Amino acid sequence: MTVPLAVGMMSLLAVASATRWLSPSPLSPLLLKPEKSGLPLGFAASNVKRPPICHNLLMCGRYRLSRRKQVLEEYFVTASGDDDWSPRYNIAPTQPVPVIRQNPREPVRELSLMRWGLIPSWAKDSSVAVSMINARSETAATKPAFRDALKSRRCLIPADGFYEWQKNGKAKQPYCFEVNEGELFAFAGIWDRWKNPNGNWMKTCSILTTTPNAVTSAVHDRMPVILDPDGYDLWLDPGMRDVATASELLRPFDARLMRSCPVSTRINNVANDDETCSAPVELAEGQQWLFV
Repeated sequence: MTVPLAVGMMSLLAVASATRWLSPSPLSPLLLKPEKSGLPLGFAASNVKRPPICHNLLMCGRYRLSRRKQVLEEYFVTASGDDDWSPRYNIAPTQPVPVIRQNPREPVRELSLMRWGLIPSWAKDSSVAVSMINARSETAATKPAFRDALKSRRCLIPADGFYEWQKNGKAKQPYCFEVNEGELFAFAGIWDRWKNPNGNWMKTCSILTTTPNAVTSAVHDRMPVILDPDGYDLWLDPGMRDVATASELLRPFDARLMRSCPVSTRINNVANDDETCSAPVELAEGQQWLFV
């Protein structure tokens, strides 16, 4: 699939190496002279292969949260809870993840664990969870599974990186996306309660998605909503039930504050969960050029 010109004009051509992350540029280097574009001299724009964009795949199906519980509590100013958290580098659907909510009775943020993959309170069983790890921000207000949660059960889902896959023939190359140099951020999340057959209540969550920015558009046609820290209080406010106001926060994150890097296919296996999962790798010849 050819990348539209509009995307190309907002994109950056960068070299993927073991030590260099890819960041956006105001203009596509295809519009610049080689010496100003960052391309090696003699490397013509016609040599650049534009990668196919992944469509209709689960968006944000893996992410990273490599900070410990104490760091999360300090960064997001939350009360200390009973649930513990250790650094994770390959978080997958249906696993427990840290979630931040505001206490409905007092202005205190609370951190607890929820299962990733929202199960609506009215669901007959938990099998829907895998298909509910994401919710489209454009339609969440109208979907029975998400509309009540968007109105009154909003949360922050902390992370410091997320992964997406670029198609490369029959293979898929994973990329890690970060904010600045790997700083903490929060996905816009929603949550719900579901009673299992044993009568026990389970709390589950979903990550909202939106249209891609210039960094993520080269790999996927969606991206998770990364909230601006200035919007945390409004998003978490349980008394703010205006869906239209909440939805205004669900926009693509500033591409100038993001970077991406190819990583090892070790991330494909959920059993692998260590620092090397998000470590930059050098791509094989013919794969090393990517619009971001």
